[in-house]
Amino acid sequence: MLRALSGALAALLAGSLVTAPPARAASAEAPESAPERCAPDRGMPDKRQMRAVWIAGVVNIDWPSAKGLDVQTQKAELTRLYDEAVAHGLNAVFVQIRPTADAFWPSPYEPWSEWLTGRQGADPGYDPLEFAIAEAHKRNLEFHGWFNPYRVAMHGDPGRLVRDHPARRNPDWTFEYGGRLYYDPGIPEARSFVQDAMMHAVENYDMDGVHFDDYFYPYPVSGEAIPDRDTYAAHGGGFDDIGDWRRNNVNLLVKEMGERIEAVKPHVKFGISPFGIWRNADSDPRGSDTGGLESYDDIYADSRKWVREGWLDYINPQVYWEIGLKVADYAELVPWWADVVEGTGVHLYIGQAAYKVGNPGAWSDPRELSRHLTFNRDHPEVDGDVYFSATPLRTNAAGAMRIVTEDHYAHPALVPVKDDLGGSAPPAPVITGAARTDGGTELRIRARPGDEPTYYAVYRFDGAPDPRRQLCGLGDPRTMVGTVRVDGTVTSFTDTGADASDPHTYYVTALDRLHHESRPSPPRHLR
Repeated sequence: MLRALSGALAALLAGSLVTAPPARAASAEAPESAPERCAPDRGMPDKRQMRAVWIAGVVNIDWPSAKGLDVQTQKAELTRLYDEAVAHGLNAVFVQIRPTADAFWPSPYEPWSEWLTGRQGADPGYDPLEFAIAEAHKRNLEFHGWFNPYRVAMHGDPGRLVRDHPARRNPDWTFEYGGRLYYDPGIPEARSFVQDAMMHAVENYDMDGVHFDDYFYPYPVSGEAIPDRDTYAAHGGGFDDIGDWRRNNVNLLVKEMGERIEAVKPHVKFGISPFGIWRNADSDPRGSDTGGLESYDDIYADSRKWVREGWLDYINPQVYWEIGLKVADYAELVPWWADVVEGTGVHLYIGQAAYKVGNPGAWSDPRELSRHLTFNRDHPEVDGDVYFSATPLRTNAAGAMRIVTEDHYAHPALVPVKDDLGGSAPPAPVITGAARTDGGTELRIRARPGDEPTYYAVYRFDGAPDPRRQLCGLGDPRTMVGTVRVDGTVTSFTDTGADASDPHTYYVTALDRLHHESRPSPPRHLR
């Protein structure tokens, strides 16, 4: 470590007087060590965090906000949600693109979604998924496509589906339960079909992640039994208990989907957002000290197994309860999930209930969400948070999110790296120009020969180059002023927060799409 640090310091010292023209700046050597190798200040915030928001399409929760909006209105709504995510300091969006066995893209498997036009199967006049990905990446937001595997309709009548819907062509694949229509997870052909339908988007679009929510088997409805006894009789051989068989059906979907994603696009992350309680301790000693519904027993989702088997890249439990709630205490469940992921390599993101802000009780305090993130700091296994959902962040939870941003997101964060997905840090970039403008300090950044980076991270220090202080300071997110997506050979970035009357030193790092960070550029000093 000392040898690497001394080499890096020497390299920085060699290029520390980078006030020369761009050609001379480009010839300076970059430091030999990535900034995160220095011992961190215990008081600094995390530089690596998932900060995301769910954008739901079903029943027009978030986007589009209503059926039948024209193309320009739909586009404007989504870009506004993205801009608000950036303003809150977020770095990813989880956008629902298959809400009810339908599609937000031209799919050969399933009809256009009714939530776009108001009429299932009607062409919306553009490709919403293509647009959603492009606009997310333009803002350097990681894009996770959110799919619901088995829900067919928010009603129970197959006759209301478009005539050529797969669920109408294969009625034996479906069942009605609780007034809604579902594909039967126990039918192998149905399981294979929903995978094919989702994989079409994976194969044909530049998504960064594939995301499932908590819906596999439906949540229990009082007085109703899931009507799959015939399916169990036909396909349940080897299982004496129908609950074990149902859990295995869900496990097969999770395992097979992960394998298929890895086979075609190993860089694409696969994650699930399950119900926040796996099992209560009174049902299983491995469970949490809680008293709520159990995903293992009630909806047949063995979320703990998915993590322990390594079938996922991340788990995103919906811990939608306040600190101190007796039956489901946030302060009990986060440590429980931290223990589950420990040593597995599976990332842990906590689902946060922004939609509850303003409810009676603990949620009437707008600081409740911020307290959750403060609590998370004591659990290093927690890699970030995802907020449900975009609309509450601009309505009832707007004040709470301002507090979260001030308390926790005042500085940018990089998305956590998952090394087993591949990728590598690009070569260090070069700052080829720097000038003060009316809008701030504009930097021009160029990649060095080698693997093309996906984006840059920009760091600013007060004063002249001081490598002994600044090299390790690059590991502190408080020095990061922003990130910018690579745009051609030379990329521009404007730092709007710098005081034009003070001298500053800038460094830039390059990152690949999986967020591996390069060595820093030679410094660039503005007097």
